[in-house]
Amino acid sequence: MSSFFFSIKLQELYIIVRDNQLFESLKIRDFQLLWISSAFAAFGLQMRGIAQGWLIYELTQSPMALTWVMLSFIIPSAIFSLVGGVIADRISKKNIMIFARLFNAMATCLLAYITFIGEVTFWHFIYFGIFNGAIGSLSIPASFSIVPEVVRKENLVNATALQTSTFNLASIIGPILAGAIIAVLSDGDTSSTYSVGLVFFIISGMLFLAALLTMFVDHQGKPENSPTTSFREDLREGIHFIRTEKLVLGLMVMGLVPSAFGKSLSFLLPAFNQDVIGGGPDELGMLTAGMGIGALFGSILLARLGNFKAKGLMLFRFAYGWAAAIALFTLTENLIIAIVLGAVIAFFSSLFGSLQMSITQMVTPQYIRGRVMSLIIVMSGIMPLAVIPVGAIAEYFSIVTAFIFAAMMLALSAGVLRLIFPDLKDID
Repeated sequence: MSSFFFSIKLQELYIIVRDNQLFESLKIRDFQLLWISSAFAAFGLQMRGIAQGWLIYELTQSPMALTWVMLSFIIPSAIFSLVGGVIADRISKKNIMIFARLFNAMATCLLAYITFIGEVTFWHFIYFGIFNGAIGSLSIPASFSIVPEVVRKENLVNATALQTSTFNLASIIGPILAGAIIAVLSDGDTSSTYSVGLVFFIISGMLFLAALLTMFVDHQGKPENSPTTSFREDLREGIHFIRTEKLVLGLMVMGLVPSAFGKSLSFLLPAFNQDVIGGGPDELGMLTAGMGIGALFGSILLARLGNFKAKGLMLFRFAYGWAAAIALFTLTENLIIAIVLGAVIAFFSSLFGSLQMSITQMVTPQYIRGRVMSLIIVMSGIMPLAVIPVGAIAEYFSIVTAFIFAAMMLALSAGVLRLIFPDLKDID
């Protein structure tokens, strides 16, 4: 009898999920597979962020060291992403994603072994960042541009928000899991290399699973028509499109300049955790998980809203809310209050990032979408211009001063872009 009622409950749950607009995009099988595979990749990324950040700061005690490792990923990614975007518009996006995740998994496995045996140095993380940045320059344009091909246009905001929700859910559970593993297994081992190496092995397995699931996607992500132009002509066409479409250019700059200052907080969070909160790996995991909870609520809210009105105006409001939350975050030394304020920061950050990417994808034609996504990555090369001064201020003054500077620049840059690109606020 109990099993009968249990089966009835499962059927009711299925009907709720099936009919709920929140999960509209998950009715599509290919998106289901992309969503689950991205979940494994996101869990790996979030766990790596905690483990890598903790070990680097333990080895160097330098906020600038965290900055240099982050730049080792961003700079190669920006340099090679133009090539990645053109490739994504010319060959199967599915195959690009599979091979990129496999190479990433193998590289992570190698780093795990070096760390596990205690031979890891700061420069290993630099080399790993360069390799992953180059691989990411190929996979990221394909990963972004394949989603609009497997879901309908009216479901694109929902699909993007659901993917962001997955990433944010990973940012809740991943840091707690990684922090707990490091805290438990590094007892008596001040270098933490054994426990961090174990975390890297787990991440490698997750990336292999992400590649495996992508293999079952039916949609190949091939171009609509066979390319008749040269590689260089395709690249020029992408650049010309951005230059002539001022709305797309404004969206790209809006998504990059304010974010460069806002996201510097996450890269320097290990320093804030040790220097201000006085916490260890457990506390760092809780701080990051708190931010993940806020981001998850933000992405779920956006998915629930779907195709709402006044998107451009809300984009600016989210940016100002993000800046205000960072400013408040700097005022506390209490772990609980910092977790709550970190959640508010991530809430606005998630709303801003998901909405900006959704709008950009909606206004970009499919034939050139891969190149536009790659140009977004290229323009993300300006992020070091924000992260370097923020990291330097943290190094030579204090981490609190650095975060106040980041909050001010986030709000100021958003205000300036509203004046430069006035049409952005009118996007409906």
